[in-house]
Amino acid sequence: MPRRRGGHKAKVAIRSAPLSKKSKPVHPGESGGQYKPLNDQGVVDIVENSFRILEEIGFNQATPHCIEVCTAFGAEMSDDGRLRFPRKVVEKAIDMSNKDLILYAQNPANDLHVSGSRVYFSTAGAAVMIADAETKTYRDSVAQDLYDMARIADTCEHIHMFQRTCVLNDIKDNYAMDLNTAYNCVMGTTKHVGSSWTEAHHLEKTLKLLHLMAGGEEAWRMRPFVSQSNCFVVPPMKFAEEALECLRIAVEGGMPVLLLSAGQAGATAPPTLAGTVSQAWAECLGGLIYVNAIKPGAPAILGTWPFVSDLRTGAMSGGSPEQGILSAACAQIGQHFGLPMGTGAGMSDAKLPDFQGGAEHASNVVASALSGANIVYESAGMYSSLLGACLESLLLDNDLLGACMRMVKGLTVNEETLGFDEIKDVCLNNKSHYLSSDQTIKVMQTEYIYPEFYNRLSPSQWSDAGKPEALDVAIEKKKHILSTHFPKHVSNEVDDRIRDEFPIFLSKESMGRND
Repeated sequence: MPRRRGGHKAKVAIRSAPLSKKSKPVHPGESGGQYKPLNDQGVVDIVENSFRILEEIGFNQATPHCIEVCTAFGAEMSDDGRLRFPRKVVEKAIDMSNKDLILYAQNPANDLHVSGSRVYFSTAGAAVMIADAETKTYRDSVAQDLYDMARIADTCEHIHMFQRTCVLNDIKDNYAMDLNTAYNCVMGTTKHVGSSWTEAHHLEKTLKLLHLMAGGEEAWRMRPFVSQSNCFVVPPMKFAEEALECLRIAVEGGMPVLLLSAGQAGATAPPTLAGTVSQAWAECLGGLIYVNAIKPGAPAILGTWPFVSDLRTGAMSGGSPEQGILSAACAQIGQHFGLPMGTGAGMSDAKLPDFQGGAEHASNVVASALSGANIVYESAGMYSSLLGACLESLLLDNDLLGACMRMVKGLTVNEETLGFDEIKDVCLNNKSHYLSSDQTIKVMQTEYIYPEFYNRLSPSQWSDAGKPEALDVAIEKKKHILSTHFPKHVSNEVDDRIRDEFPIFLSKESMGRND
C-alpha cells in the first residue's frame, strides 16, 4: 500500500495550536497524596509527639502580646518562662482554622485555592548571590535581579506564585530593603506574591503601599494579593520576638501568613527524620494557635520547612534525598490535620544548572508534590543550598514542574481512555499502529505534556539543529523576556503616587517606563 503522507505535519500543526485552559494536560491545584512515606501508625505517632512537645516543652521568649492572647485562648504560662499549649488548646485552634483559603492574585485567573491535597508550585528563598549561568560565576544579588526573576516567573505556566527569591544587597537601609522587596515582586508579576519583613513598622508602611496598589484598604482586605513569610520561631521551640510582632501586624492587617519553621535536622532539629517532622509540626501549630488567638480563622499556611544537614560537615544539604522525604512526610501530616500547608523542596546543592541540579530539583519536588503538599516553595531557581538564585533556571524548572504536575495528575480511567475500540480497530483491521488514529490526535495535547527547553530530537536531528543545549536556549529566552515583558497591572499613575510617598529604588526606565 502507498505510504500516507502529511500525517506527521498534521499532527505537528494540531500540537502547535493553542489549547484552551480547560483542555491542558495539567492545571494548577491537581490533587496529590499518592506518595505516603509514613504508614498509618507513623502518622499517629508523629502527631502525638507534636502534641506532647507543645504540652510538655512549649515555647521560650513569647512576647507580652503573645502571652496575653494565648493564655486567654487557653495556653499556660509556666514559672520557667515557657508558654505551653495543652492538647485541647491545639485542637481548638485546628478546629477554627481556615481550611479552605484562597491566595488571591492581582489577576484573578491566578488565584490559588489552597485546600485538601491540591498542589501548587512557588519560588522562595533569600539567596544572597546570583548564579550567573552565562559566565558560570556568582555575584551579589541586587534589586533588579528580584524584579527580573518576578517577570520571568510571570511567564512560567507551572510557577503558580512568586515568593521573594533573593536579597537586595544594593539597598543598605533595612526599611527600604523590606519595602522594595515587596514592591519589586508585586510589580513584576500578576501572580500571588510572598514576601517578608524584618521589623513590624516596615510592614505597617508596606501595607499602606499595598493599599494604594489595591485601590484602598477595603479593596486590599477583600483580595490581599501578598502573603507574609514569617519565621516566627527560632528552632528548637523558641519564639522570635520581632517576627511575632510582624505576624500580629499581618493578621490584623488582613494579610495571609506563612507560619515558617525551618529547623535543620541534626543542628536545630533532631537528627532523626521523625523527630524533625514532629518538631516542625509542633512549632507551626504553636504559630497557628497565636494566629487564631488574634483573629479566629485568619488565613494561615502551615510552613513546615525542615532542612537537612550533611552530618559529616554540619552544612545544609538542600538537594539530599532526605529533604524530599522530610517534605513529603510533613505534607502527609498536613493531610491528616486537614490544614493548608507548604514545604520547601527543589533547592539543589549544585552551583549551576547541571545534571546534579536538575536531578536534585526533580527528585525532591516530585516527592513533595506526590505527597499532596499544598504549596511546594523553593521549587524553582535555587542553588548552592539556597545561597544562589539563577534566572535561567526558572525557565528550565518550569518544564520540570510541568512534568511533576503531570505525575501528580496520574491516569484518567474511563471507557474512552481504556481504548478497547481503538485496540480492536487496530488489531482486527491490520493497521499495525495507532499513530494515525483519531484518538491519538485527540489526546496528543490533552493527555501528554511537552517540554519547552528539554529537547527530544534524534541524534541526527539534534546535530542538524546545531546541537542545542537546554541551558543555552533558556539563556536566549531569558534575554527575550527581560527585554520585552514589563507587566502593566499597576498603572503609571498609581506607581507615581507610590514613588512620591515611598523610597522606591528601581528607576522607571528599568521597569519599561519611558514617560
